[in-house]
Amino acid sequence: MALLEDLKALGVDTDEGLERLGGNSSLYERMLIKFLDMIEKSAVQPDFDNDNYEDVIERAHAIKGVSGNLSLTPIYKTYTDVVALLREGKPEKAKEELAKVLPVQDEIVECIRKYL
Repeated sequence: MALLEDLKALGVDTDEGLERLGGNSSLYERMLIKFLDMIEKSAVQPDFDNDNYEDVIERAHAIKGVSGNLSLTPIYKTYTDVVALLREGKPEKAKEELAKVLPVQDEIVECIRKYL
């Protein structure tokens, strides 16, 4: 399947993601669509407010969870770091990390959209 190969080229561990879902590629694709919806509705931008991080932490944690379940590795690793940095009171470092992954996240999102 071309989608899975293209995602692999972007650093996604599709084999692991499929394994988590019992090898069900159709379920994996449906979950990728849910991921797209989540990104569209709950995107975290690196210009978030310096005073209130709870909403950002909540959205980043949700994206971390879904991307981890789907083995969207680059996204999962970065959002894990972003959540930890915000909880440690390091918003500027969290913003830097988030800014680094957004181009990769955009590539993964566009790849999924291309096929689904």
